[in-house]
Parts: sequence; structure tokens; C-alpha cells
Amino acid sequence: MENRFTYDDYQNTSEWLLCHTKHRPQVAVICGSGLGNLVDKLTDSQSFDYSEIPNFPRSTVPGHAGRLVFGFLNGKACVMMQGRFHMYEGYPIWKVTFPVRVFFLMGMDTLVVTNAAGGLNPEFEVGDIMLIRDHINFPGFSGVNPLIGPNDERFGLRFPAMSDAYDRDMRQNAHRAWKQMGEQRELKEGTYVMLAGPSFETVAECWPLQKLGADAVGMSTVPEVIVARHCGLRVFGFSLITNKVVLDYEAEEKVNHEEVLEAGRQAAQKLEQFVSILMTSIPPPAKAS
Repeated sequence: MENRFTYDDYQNTSEWLLCHTKHRPQVAVICGSGLGNLVDKLTDSQSFDYSEIPNFPRSTVPGHAGRLVFGFLNGKACVMMQGRFHMYEGYPIWKVTFPVRVFFLMGMDTLVVTNAAGGLNPEFEVGDIMLIRDHINFPGFSGVNPLIGPNDERFGLRFPAMSDAYDRDMRQNAHRAWKQMGEQRELKEGTYVMLAGPSFETVAECWPLQKLGADAVGMSTVPEVIVARHCGLRVFGFSLITNKVVLDYEAEEKVNHEEVLEAGRQAAQKLEQFVSILMTSIPPPAKAS
């Protein structure tokens, strides 16, 4: 079994990045499947392939380019992960979440998570955006949690609360930003449930997920959010609804990854504008005392 990362491993990666870029971002953005074009909106950008960065895993999924891009979005200093890591790629969960602690040690205070998700809520349509109000950590039901193992107090408490994982002020700001954009479809809000993947959900699996109160289902995001909140980062997240889950055995349609990527391409402009406006509502970093 591979050894877990030590505090020194996180610190070494953080220091390597700080030495190799003049950027000092406040906000980290994790781009989900098909949403990596957000990086094109960054000004004064500088990018690193994951393969260049000490200890960083590699992205192996189509739609995840595998680059860390620094720059400014609407005046806000950011770093964007153009591609995330997943349990289904064979990575242990502590490796999936590695970048979040690096961002914390680099001095960031806000994490924005995005993902492509299947719509469980019957009112959702393909192309809708759902603000994540809460999540269900399904792998956690069977003992899979990124915080399992010895706790390092330099990152956070042994037992962090998750009832307020997704920042309420940021969600309110998001609704204002959406109104500013004048979109016809309303901005949704709901609960995201994470399954491990890589197989899409069966009809029988979707029914209990709906009963549990989940509005959207995907294969990511929750581990990074848990680690971010453990570190005390402000978290904001949204899902792009890229397909409607199949709830009927007679249905002809099937979900596929290309459909997910295409929905991302279709919504790209809307998402770029949305995230760009949101950046202005993130409070400035707290001054060091």
C-alpha cells in the first residue's frame, strides 16, 4: 500500500509552486468534466502541467486536461485546476484531495468546485445550473472519507462540521449574479450525491437516491469539499446538469461521457460569465495580523 502524504509533502509542493510563479491567488477553482475552458478567461495566466508539479497525480479522463493555471478572473487572483482526480481512476481518496491542502498552504481562503452531474430532480433540464446547497457522501456510508487516518491539527480539527459546508453568502451572491445575467431558466439549488463511478447509475440505484433527497448525482466534488472545510476554506459549488438520469426501464436513452462533454461545451459561455461575475462577490482576503 502506498504511503499517505505527509505534511512535508504538501508543504514541498506548496513551496515549489510559490517559487515558480509570481501569482498569489486567493481563490482556487476546480473545473469539472467539460468545464476546463474557464481557464481561457484568465488574464496574465501561467500554467503548469500536473506532471511538472511535485507529488501531483495525473488526470486520465477525457475533458480533464491536467493543467494548473494561475491568473486573474475579473480582477480576482485565481488558480484553476483544468482537470480533477477521481477515485474511479484508481487513486486513493487522500490522493484525490491532495491539491486542496496545497492550496490552503499557499494562502488561499476560497474553493470553488464545479462538476458535470446527472439530474435526479424531475424539474431539472439539461443545461441547468444547480448551486450545491448540501451533499450526500455515499462512499462515506461504507467508510470512505478523505479524513480517515491520523489527524494533523495544522490542517484542522479531528471532527469538522459539515452542516454548513457550502457558504450561504456565496449562494445568495450567486442568485444575484444570475439575475444580473438575465438568463431565462432559473438558477437551481439542491443536494449533490456522490457515487464512486465509473459506471453510470442503474435505474434501481436512482430511485433510492431521489428518496434520500438528492437532486443531482456525480462522481466527484465531495472529497475535495470535505478536505477544504477541514482546512477552514470558504466553499462554493455548482453542478452543470449534463443529462437526466434514466428512471424508466422502457426508456431508450442511455447516458454517455461524450454527451456530458457536449453539454459542457454548450453551456460554456453561460458558465464563464457566471463564475466571472461571482468572483467580484468574494470578500477580499483577511489581512494577516
